[in-house]
Amino acid sequence: MDVLEEAILEQFRTAVGERFVLSSPEERLVYDCDGCVLLKAIPQAIVLPKTTEEVSAVVKICHTHNIPFVARGAGTGLSGGALATEGGIIIALNRMDAIIEIDPVSRTATVEVGVVNAWLNREARPYGLFYAPDPSSQSACTLGGNIAENAGGIHCLKYGVTVDHILGLELVLPDGDVLWVGSQTRRIDGLNFLGTIVGSEGTFGIVTRAVVQLLPIPVHIHTMLLAFDDTAAACRCISAIIQRGIIPAALEFMDAFTVNAVNQAFSVGFPDSAEAVLLIELDDKTSLGLETSLEELLSVVAPFKPSQTQHAKTEEERVQLWKARKGAVAAYGRYLPAFYLHDCVIPRRHLATVLAQIIAIGQRHDVLIGNVFHAGDGNLHPNILFDPDNQAMMTRVLKAGEEILDACLTVGGVLSGEHGIGIEKSAYMSRLFTPEDLARMAGLKRLFDPKNLANPEKILPHRSSCGENNTATSISHPLFTQHGAWI
Repeated sequence: MDVLEEAILEQFRTAVGERFVLSSPEERLVYDCDGCVLLKAIPQAIVLPKTTEEVSAVVKICHTHNIPFVARGAGTGLSGGALATEGGIIIALNRMDAIIEIDPVSRTATVEVGVVNAWLNREARPYGLFYAPDPSSQSACTLGGNIAENAGGIHCLKYGVTVDHILGLELVLPDGDVLWVGSQTRRIDGLNFLGTIVGSEGTFGIVTRAVVQLLPIPVHIHTMLLAFDDTAAACRCISAIIQRGIIPAALEFMDAFTVNAVNQAFSVGFPDSAEAVLLIELDDKTSLGLETSLEELLSVVAPFKPSQTQHAKTEEERVQLWKARKGAVAAYGRYLPAFYLHDCVIPRRHLATVLAQIIAIGQRHDVLIGNVFHAGDGNLHPNILFDPDNQAMMTRVLKAGEEILDACLTVGGVLSGEHGIGIEKSAYMSRLFTPEDLARMAGLKRLFDPKNLANPEKILPHRSSCGENNTATSISHPLFTQHGAWI
């Protein structure tokens, strides 16, 4: 994609400063993909505003000249949502990184969207508060990206996903106008667009600031590891825990392949012989409440005969367990340099069946697949490992990914629990929604963005092929061949 005209670049420089407009081939190449390296598209320029006013000015220039724009945070997304697939510019929000206020009385924080998720918890901790959504990329991902994808995380089984913790948003509309949605009190007069904007992947405009809810840090916490010789037994155990009405703060699953990878990377001493490992965390306001919950949990678990039970005896041991869980995907790098990560959510009762199908799919296509996921939510994360330089392997990986999605949808699953649709899964939306449903979604997009400039051709199926932009692979595959209704 050619660079923008110099006259337009000069307008952007006037809006944000010459230093913060990037247009050389080398600078643009840095922004050609997000965490999903299968998908690539080089923007025509990158603009880095510092304030909402600068974002507004940049968007107004885009609106005047019909230039598509894509908001981008840390680039940790996994669905191609922050790619300039239709040309235009990327508006990088990294400089908007201020924690404007932490209000311990109302238990809220007002932040700019370039704030890294973990930074907010670091600053809230002295007040005895925390921000509950905790994606595995928490140390790198930004709150703007979390809001765009409605990110989840390890502790969202009990505490909810991003939308459950957002009170208000400042939004720059696609024509450059600025408005606030929501409030600091959860009281909303008139139409409530808050839940519509969270998870819309920047297709309705650019969120620049947010008021988020903070919660008291749990005082009493217990973390434990359960190892199983049989994956199906581990899956039945998961369902039994939820059926009993026990809602752990976290309930995570790792398969044998992932356990071995984590052991090699972090030396945490997970049971090497286990077919499945569950990490479970309980928390409560009182020690008695925690003891009661733990006793009940152990009684539910016992009939499924875990081969090993480990309890974190210190905070250091607890932190190490979660460090290993959050670093599981990085640990796969010891086998192959890249991964293709899916994000389907299925009914928990089908976990064992679908996991067996995923294993069979991996064997059939001769690819390595590691499963580590939010078991309590039924939010699967099969990681298909690959070498980007091996074209034959890439073809097998994409076919395996398609079959995994089909397996999840067949049992009543959905395409994404927290990573978004982006361009990666947009072709599959017509398998999940009727043409009438998709038309209504497209109508809502037009309501906010009649010119279709805000992150165009994301989420909904469209007629152009993402494969045309996928310069790294140039693979013709249903995943990259969009079809159905378009905006």
